Amino acid sequence: MLKQLLKDHEIILASGSPRRQRFFQDLEIPVTIDVRSVEEVFPEHLKKEEITDFLSILKASVFKDLKENQILITSDTIVYNDGEAMGKPIDHEEAVKMLSALSGKDHEVITSVCFTTQTSQKVLNHVTKVYFSELSEGEIEYYVNNFKPFDKAGGYAIQEWIGLIGIKKIEGSYFNVVGLPTYEVYSIIKEMLNS
Repeated sequence: MLKQLLKDHEIILASGSPRRQRFFQDLEIPVTIDVRSVEEVFPEHLKKEEITDFLSILKASVFKDLKENQILITSDTIVYNDGEAMGKPIDHEEAVKMLSALSGKDHEVITSVCFTTQTSQKVLNHVTKVYFSELSEGEIEYYVNNFKPFDKAGGYAIQEWIGLIGIKKIEGSYFNVVGLPTYEVYSIIKEMLNS
């Protein structure tokens, strides 16, 4: 649908996430993948979407060489639980700890997406509330052992086994929990190309 509008533009996706890359493929938006390393540290006083906004802008800051026809997309997702931002677990023990903390409660999955051109920058964020049932120790151990969710914020993926057996309901975008608020991203790209 956007292919005609994109003929004079290049979209650069600065994400190594296979899920985010797949979303662009499914949206039929061709992208160039360019992941540059940045230390993902944010000031401690930031809360909720302030954190993901900050990190998505930080990831864009290392791209000093954008051309006139390029749109850079950077993104960050956190799980926000009990006033704390959960990133990706570093090992088995941390993944188990994260899932135990989420068990039987609701939390927020927050994603920010930053759109950067040579002359402008726009950031959107989306919050989805996720309600987990009580998970047994055995269920948590089984999931972490078999699915190794170490590249996922909060130590889980909604589209995997744990989501099927443990998530009672969500409020907001399902796709946001997977890693990208696709409706908003598509709308903003369309708006940028039409302006």
